[in-house]
Amino acid sequence: MAAKYLPKVVLNYEAPGLFDELVHYAQSNNGCDLLPHLLDMGLETLRTRQSGAELAIESLGVTFTVYSEGQNIDRSWPFDIIPRCIPDTEWQQLEAGLIQRSHALNAFIDDLYNDQKIIKDKKFPGQMLDKSKNFLPALVGAKPRYGVWAHICGSDLIRDKDGVMYVLEDNLRVPSGVSYMLENRQLTKRVFPELFQRYRIRPVDDYPSQLYDVLASLHPREEKPNIVVLTPGIYNSAYFEHAYLAQQMGVDLVESGDLVVDDEKVFKKTIHGLEQVDVIYRRVDDLYMDPTVFIPDSLLGIPGIIQAWLKGNVAIANAPGTGVADDKVVYSYMPEIIKYYLGEDAKIPNVPTYRCTDAKERKHVIQNMAKLVIKPANESGGYGIMIGNRATRAEREAYAARIEEDPRNYIAQPILSPSTCPTLVEEGLEPRHLDLRPFILMGKQGYVTAGGLTRVALKRGSLVVNSSQGGGSKDTWIVAGRRS
Repeated sequence: MAAKYLPKVVLNYEAPGLFDELVHYAQSNNGCDLLPHLLDMGLETLRTRQSGAELAIESLGVTFTVYSEGQNIDRSWPFDIIPRCIPDTEWQQLEAGLIQRSHALNAFIDDLYNDQKIIKDKKFPGQMLDKSKNFLPALVGAKPRYGVWAHICGSDLIRDKDGVMYVLEDNLRVPSGVSYMLENRQLTKRVFPELFQRYRIRPVDDYPSQLYDVLASLHPREEKPNIVVLTPGIYNSAYFEHAYLAQQMGVDLVESGDLVVDDEKVFKKTIHGLEQVDVIYRRVDDLYMDPTVFIPDSLLGIPGIIQAWLKGNVAIANAPGTGVADDKVVYSYMPEIIKYYLGEDAKIPNVPTYRCTDAKERKHVIQNMAKLVIKPANESGGYGIMIGNRATRAEREAYAARIEEDPRNYIAQPILSPSTCPTLVEEGLEPRHLDLRPFILMGKQGYVTAGGLTRVALKRGSLVVNSSQGGGSKDTWIVAGRRS
């Protein structure tokens, strides 16, 4: 449905050539015809409900931290009340694609740390591994339970103007954002209770119990597992999430000083003495986890924890070393990786990607930088990215020099036109670009959240959705039709 057919009373809406997540379904019969009902409420009603949501966020203490000029700044979570809708029939196909991807990623990581068949069969170049920042030779030969290394994965999806959903990247090290997905749902239930009565919206609030079950399935002992969430501490930008998940699962939130290793087992210090820990959901980067193996002066680690893990006396999620696949150059090989391990074509396509390690592709990238997005291989949070048509000539030339100096560290992709969704801003309802981060759990069995965290660029025309750089969020509704 074209935007020109929508009422103009509330909606000042021009998104030519873009796929809009609500406009597209405004006259459908799949349960995603949400937009006319929102427009009927009127702008003042929507603003009142937005204010109510913001007051709830403040009173509940839903925050995130921005690192700026050497300071940590706590901010209220930026939330837009207008949800994004996806029909359940479409989502089921995406779910299958995400599970497929998780199986392939885990098979790939397990192979790299063991037999390296994919390299021997010349389906993945060994020199990529030699220069990987996140391949940890100290872990070669490790055998996590079920062969699963990435127990929690956040794969970012983006829908282009053609309406096709693509995988933009896979976040495997310490993917964050799921607590905000859960809070967003609680907020929209408060703001739009009548719409939850009208539509069959798939729930997301079982995530903490699903996470607990996956973690519990990893424990090496027979009795009820002792599970903890390991946080770097209150100054970490995702500390709210660490505390939230620990509380929701009913397990202890610990820092490194709360744990000790003895006889190759991990123990938690309590007022009753030491308690053996079976499973650690760690939110600490690999290289800071154990000063006896990685960074010697790390204050966030627990000496001996890696040896305890290698001995199978404690499970760690995500497993140390998982970050080897959280690499945008590895991402470019995912269609081949899925084919190699599963014998299937990828069910969700990658964004077309140029590898700067290839001389021909590197030349194309440098000659066409104004038409491309250039990304470093191992950064996250949107840092280090250059959007070619928004960079100056001098910035593009400086970036080209960095590519020539270290081509292994860069990939490039065409500048897509991400889908939009009506967003309540000062001027009214306007289209804003967004992406989607579903969360995939993998243990004995797999699980995908119904939807995920929708991140939205709050500035007009901006493609940057990261909250640390001015982005916001929306609830994501997977709609299975209307209630009778």
